[in-house]
Amino acid sequence: MPSVKVVNGKQIVVENLGPLQRASRFMTRPFEQMVQHQDLIAAILRREIRERFKGSVAGWIWAVVAPLLAITVYSFAFSTNLKLPGSEGDGPIITYSLFIFSGIIVFNFWSEMAFRAPMLLHEYTHFIKQTIFPSDMLAVISTLRATAYTLISIGVMLVFQLAITGTLPWTVLLMPLIFIPFMAFLIGMAWFLCAIGAFTRDAGYFMINVVPLFMFATPIFYQHSSLPPPLDFWIYANALTGYVEVMRDIVLLGKVPNLFVYGWTLITSVVTFYFGYWFFDRYRNVIVDVI
Repeated sequence: MPSVKVVNGKQIVVENLGPLQRASRFMTRPFEQMVQHQDLIAAILRREIRERFKGSVAGWIWAVVAPLLAITVYSFAFSTNLKLPGSEGDGPIITYSLFIFSGIIVFNFWSEMAFRAPMLLHEYTHFIKQTIFPSDMLAVISTLRATAYTLISIGVMLVFQLAITGTLPWTVLLMPLIFIPFMAFLIGMAWFLCAIGAFTRDAGYFMINVVPLFMFATPIFYQHSSLPPPLDFWIYANALTGYVEVMRDIVLLGKVPNLFVYGWTLITSVVTFYFGYWFFDRYRNVIVDVI
């Protein structure tokens, strides 16, 4: 039964929950917050998307031109074909440009969040300090904004693949099965980096120096299977490896992802999502005073 306590002249209801009830409440709380603030999320998201190309004549055209130029340059620079492992017999032979671009999409999605998250709360200091603002929703909003541009890049890749091969595998329909867990992973990472960045701006400088290294620590320009043992196994400690591999399986190879790899991506997504939320929630009240 809930009990009532008086704090500073106000009645506060305190619920006596068991361990399972507390765990269930914690698991559902982030989603309840998203539903409760969905109008605010949509309003700020529209504002951020509009301001991305504010003052530009071409506007959203740049969001299409950037990935289009990238894949065009890759096509000229890397004009070789690549036989991926797992494509047996007469399996698909893909261009190296598509191989790289599929990995770059995943990396750019992650890097945009990694660069921005440590300073995200500082961008909205006036809202957080002067109003009752759900600061934890900023990680969700910034991830949704990055998602919009990532979807454009994916669209360009699919059009390019259709032009080169003349067909798309049915497995592209499975893309939400990897895209949604990846978004959860990024939101959790953003919550953690937001909280750290609120206390010290060194977090932002640290990410600026570390993120470029991950481009080479992630199998973007090479196949993970080309690494000697045991590196071909330990490279999965870099969570991006699983997402890159699954992306290539469903888009380029046209096959169902390896269940162990997909299971690993789900585990990293869930753990990162809830750890990031727990860490942010733990310091939520202190953040207002330190930013």
